[in-house]
Amino acid sequence: MFLPFCTTLSLRRTLRFLLLAGLVSASACTDEPDPTAPTRDDNLALGNPSGATTDEKQPTNYLLSKPQFALSYHRDRGIPNWVSWHLSSAWLGSAPRQDDFRTDAALPRGWYQVTTGSYTGSGFDRGHNCPSADRTRTLDDNSATFLMTNIMPQAPNNNQRTWVGLENYCRTLVDQGNELYIICGSYGRGGTGSNGYATTLDDGRVTVPARCWKVVVVLPVGTDDARRVSADTRVIAINTPNRNDLNSDWAGYRTSVDAIEQATGLDLLSAVSTAVQATIEARVDNGPTQ
Repeated sequence: MFLPFCTTLSLRRTLRFLLLAGLVSASACTDEPDPTAPTRDDNLALGNPSGATTDEKQPTNYLLSKPQFALSYHRDRGIPNWVSWHLSSAWLGSAPRQDDFRTDAALPRGWYQVTTGSYTGSGFDRGHNCPSADRTRTLDDNSATFLMTNIMPQAPNNNQRTWVGLENYCRTLVDQGNELYIICGSYGRGGTGSNGYATTLDDGRVTVPARCWKVVVVLPVGTDDARRVSADTRVIAINTPNRNDLNSDWAGYRTSVDAIEQATGLDLLSAVSTAVQATIEARVDNGPTQ
């Protein structure tokens, strides 16, 4: 019978020599996962902010859970209430941007399907919630971010300057050995794009939000993430006006999670202990921005 590696005496002696020489890791002959290796974790590990479900009778808070992100969709606004995703180096690679904006077939039958044409000539960008550049490991991962259920009307300078600045910084944090949990959304009605002010697009089927917000929880790579969030965990929260004249520096729009919750009615980071939430959600981040 064939014996697995490291089961014979001679192989064990060889492995011991290699370990002492530093040529192999201690986990080379075990099935134990490396707790410091980046993984793809549950996009809702820190909680479901609105208690969204897949009940079609709840069209203003409909849960869509995909491998790449999870979201609460508002059928009557034609945009998500929030999108939540995990980000580590396990999600990043060299897959090119697909630019295949399209309807989301996962929506219930009979619901209006927002298309890329809903935004044509509006003066607003098709603004990603979960960014394309956060999902570059595979072509399928990147393509998923172009589903219109992940998109909101965003003022071009908001999307292409302020928002991109924070997105790039998030990936810098990943490069520094962290994993992130990010929740993004919008609320209100009415924004100012390159063609001026508007409240809706596509004959009223797509609401232009007044504010765009994002919450970023920063953790060193590890396991059991919700339990590892502590009073010292860095949490970045921003809330920007959906206007074309806003400042390009995202740091000027930092706020607290508590303030976003008060504005939206959401319960963010609900899987974290209430004692820790009380501390980190009240704090306004003042850490580095690049």
